[in-house]
Amino acid sequence: MNKSIYSTFRQKMIIITLLISFIPLTLLGYTIYHGFAKVYHQRIEEQMISRVKACAQSLDLFLEERQVILSTIAKAGSLSYYTNRDNLRQLFNNINTQTGGGLIDLGVIDSNGDHLAYVGPYELKGLNYKKQPWFNQVMIKGSYISDVYEGYRLIPHFIIAVKASDSKENWILRATIDPEVFVNIISTAQIGKRGDAFIVNKEGIYQSPSRFYQRKILDESGIDTAKFGADVSISSQHDSSGNNIACAGMWIKNRQWLLVVSQNCEEGILSFFSMKTENIMIFFLAVLAIVVTTVVTTKFSVDKLQERDKKLDEMNAHLIQTDKMAALGKMAAGVAHEINNPLGIISAKAGWIHDLLEEEEFKESENYQEYIDALLKIEEHVERAGKVTHNMLGFARAMEPSMEKIDINDVLNHTIEFLAHHAQINNIDIQTEYDNSIPEISSDRSQLQQVFLNIINNAIDAIDKQGIINIKTYEKSNQIIVKIIDTGKGIPEHLVNRIFNPFFTTKAEGKGTGLGLSITYKIIEKLGGNISVESKQNKGTTFTIILPTTFTENKM
Repeated sequence: MNKSIYSTFRQKMIIITLLISFIPLTLLGYTIYHGFAKVYHQRIEEQMISRVKACAQSLDLFLEERQVILSTIAKAGSLSYYTNRDNLRQLFNNINTQTGGGLIDLGVIDSNGDHLAYVGPYELKGLNYKKQPWFNQVMIKGSYISDVYEGYRLIPHFIIAVKASDSKENWILRATIDPEVFVNIISTAQIGKRGDAFIVNKEGIYQSPSRFYQRKILDESGIDTAKFGADVSISSQHDSSGNNIACAGMWIKNRQWLLVVSQNCEEGILSFFSMKTENIMIFFLAVLAIVVTTVVTTKFSVDKLQERDKKLDEMNAHLIQTDKMAALGKMAAGVAHEINNPLGIISAKAGWIHDLLEEEEFKESENYQEYIDALLKIEEHVERAGKVTHNMLGFARAMEPSMEKIDINDVLNHTIEFLAHHAQINNIDIQTEYDNSIPEISSDRSQLQQVFLNIINNAIDAIDKQGIINIKTYEKSNQIIVKIIDTGKGIPEHLVNRIFNPFFTTKAEGKGTGLGLSITYKIIEKLGGNISVESKQNKGTTFTIILPTTFTENKM
């Protein structure tokens, strides 16, 4: 494509992308609102559950603590002792001092309901409580925490009473709880400026004041307490103004009272919408970001497309070269087979001649030793040619993975034999440092030969003339390590991470396809191993191959 086509394509991409982008931008505000609302509601519910549980525990502990104190004190004394006003006052002061307050008054009542002794702000001594509902409950159960009621004082309050016995009769020690202290504990469950917390009994009657619903104790709350279970229960409802109100409730006082915490969920949402200036600024910044991003990314994409087209042409050229190499491999296999046939004949004839020379008449010939030497030379070169054709067959075959037990040192030796002549004519010394104790591994001999051939051949090309290739093997952590170290020109640091990419080569144009190391990497990965490279320019390169002792195929 020429430049005008790329320019037109770029303009169309920008226009289409901008049009499409404004649809999600519109949806963004909607999504942000509902996402914020959802998260805010979840957060409010989590806070409410936490607050309700903590406050319920505090209230139960407050009531239980004072009930235990009164019960312990009642059992420790006698009716005659506590009917003494001074003793009763001292007891009242000690309880409030040690528990941090919480009691308004303290009284002693006999089994007939007569108020025998009293310490507090009201005139209650001499009154009879036998007809009060709580009195019978105490006499039956031994201890009782009442609901809020008005009683003789005509003020909403609730009491904790415990029964005691001495040698003469049963009697009751009764205390009135300070509502201010109790309400302060309840208020710890309130959340935010518009949150509320209060207590109702089983019938839904307020036992503590409410900030927003009903401020008066003993009024009907309208709450259906049957909807609340054993653990914290949460429900939502709308008030008269249409606001979404979340309510959480938990039973306390042995399921006699329900602690209710409510929160206006619109409070946080309203604060979100109060940020009008910020919302407008965010909107315009988002529009600007979309426009800038669209222009920049489109230009980048089109430029990349041009670059890809250029690389595609280069890739086609490389593919043609790859086809040539594949054809060359097939031809090499054919040549190897054709050469093997005459080599076999030569080897057989050489053996026959050797047998002839062993006859007596030939042994007496003055040229006998010369014949033997010539024959050995023929056998040596036939064997060498046989190894070459054998290696050509091994490297030319396109075989499926064939797993077998192999000696990695033996595979390396066969590969080195194949390249020994090429290294020798370039004055390159191939040195080996094998660990002969390493175990045989389960792998593919042919594919490993191809890996070692590619790397050693690259090392020879990197050295060019006169150098050393050092090959080491050893075992570490149940893995076989192969290091191939050359003293070549090395690879530039910025190119090291690219050498395993297909069609990437550091060789001069026409001298490499860029496929050898890519194929090598995939083979090692397929065989369950790992390959890495370290290189310093003008100092050399080290390839490290790690192979498992037991093959586990990686799916590529």
